[in-house]
Amino acid sequence: MTMAILIFIAAGLAEIGGGYLVWLWLRESKPLWYGVIGSVILIAYGIIPTLQSFPSFGRVYAAYGGVFVILAVLWGWVIDKKTPDLYDWTGAIVCVIGVSIMLWAPRS
Repeated sequence: MTMAILIFIAAGLAEIGGGYLVWLWLRESKPLWYGVIGSVILIAYGIIPTLQSFPSFGRVYAAYGGVFVILAVLWGWVIDKKTPDLYDWTGAIVCVIGVSIMLWAPRS
């Protein structure tokens, strides 16, 4: 379980970090190299989830979506200095519960 969580976190940081660099390049007129590095990081994001041991592509990506939500809220808080409100945290918790059900519910 620890490895699955670490892989999800690595994928999330790659997706958010890469996307953020592209955002800065296109929306905030940062130099082209921000976009290039961001794009390379986004390619890495596409590879990282394939390291999961879960057999179902759809289930892995759906579960990752919940982890992404948590990381995005935290990124906004730490990097963008936008304090999450009660609804941000409530939604993030709902996502984590959903991820847990999807990945670890007993199946026959």
